[in-house]
Amino acid sequence: MHAAAITGTGLFTPTNSISNDELVEALNAFVETFNTENAAAIEAGEVEALSPSSDEFIVKASGIKSRYVLDKEGVLDIGRMAPSLPTRGDDEIAIQAEMAIQPSLDALAEAGLEVSDIDGVICAASNMQRAYPAMSIEIQAALGLEAGWAFDMNVACSSATFGIDMAAAAVRSGQARRILMINPEICSAHLNWENRDCHFIFGDVCTAAIIECEDLALERRKHGSEGPVWSILGSKLRTQFSNNIRNNFGFLNRTEADPRTGWDLLFKQEGRKVFKEVVPMVAAMIGEHLGEHDLAPADVRRFWLHQANKNMNDFIANKVLGRVPEEDEAPVVLDEFANTSSAGCVIAFHRHSRDLSVGDFGVLCSFGAGYSAGSVIVRRAA
Repeated sequence: MHAAAITGTGLFTPTNSISNDELVEALNAFVETFNTENAAAIEAGEVEALSPSSDEFIVKASGIKSRYVLDKEGVLDIGRMAPSLPTRGDDEIAIQAEMAIQPSLDALAEAGLEVSDIDGVICAASNMQRAYPAMSIEIQAALGLEAGWAFDMNVACSSATFGIDMAAAAVRSGQARRILMINPEICSAHLNWENRDCHFIFGDVCTAAIIECEDLALERRKHGSEGPVWSILGSKLRTQFSNNIRNNFGFLNRTEADPRTGWDLLFKQEGRKVFKEVVPMVAAMIGEHLGEHDLAPADVRRFWLHQANKNMNDFIANKVLGRVPEEDEAPVVLDEFANTSSAGCVIAFHRHSRDLSVGDFGVLCSFGAGYSAGSVIVRRAA
């Protein structure tokens, strides 16, 4: 068995950012138009009037202040309220594959590796833009990786931690020396931007991570490589079926007796139920996982939690630590990025890990639809 380590990460961020104020202005203009056009039906009780939003409501509910999106104009157009991403031909690189290139190369550079050093590619995200060919295989080809293998996987917001676990297992078994794990999330495309209760939640990004044989990484450090080496001590995965977070969009929709094409197929959630059920589940899982490695919560220098909701993160960290966490212990990036599904904990790790010292412990943790939850304990080895 070989020890596995995370040796490089990368982040792609779209150039377009939408502030809460911009988003609220667009939604409220849409709400006013809708309520005016449907005034008679609303008065007759046939249609429910829409409610306006505010920056204060969004920040209190989530801690989110802005989000990056691939297309800003379409989202803020009250006649569209959705990103405009033109269809690409089969001979053009797919959007998700294109998003993956820069963070993959950045992760390789941090690790001190070349594309040819990679044995496998895992594309792990909450939504793939097509069923097949696999996005991972297109990314493999776009990077110029001629050897090896690639596959896609989806465990919703936990796709990255599950992907790290799958990559580490391949390394430990000797099936691969190094795996590139990628999370291209176009969350703006599966969000109902007309819904006050969820229109502010998601943003678009892509993250990448290199998981490789720890001995190979430490050997490179002896020869001048400067990238960090994070030993993966273990992963803990958990799933429990729930309908409280759901997306019904899929190829079977066209086979329905009464085909649906509206917003009702996209992301929806029962937020209060999710909060009540997921927080104790995740806090307990982290505590159990640390105990399995003879670690106490106080031994952990940093928790890189899934960036879905600041209130959820604060409650989870509080339950695990038994006190309110310091900002440095559980850093937040969702104020800038919003919820980026599987990429959230990797962004937090990418942005807030280099200051830790050799010997420090950390936990990457994700949770989301499924329910699915993943915990990865790491220790800085170099």
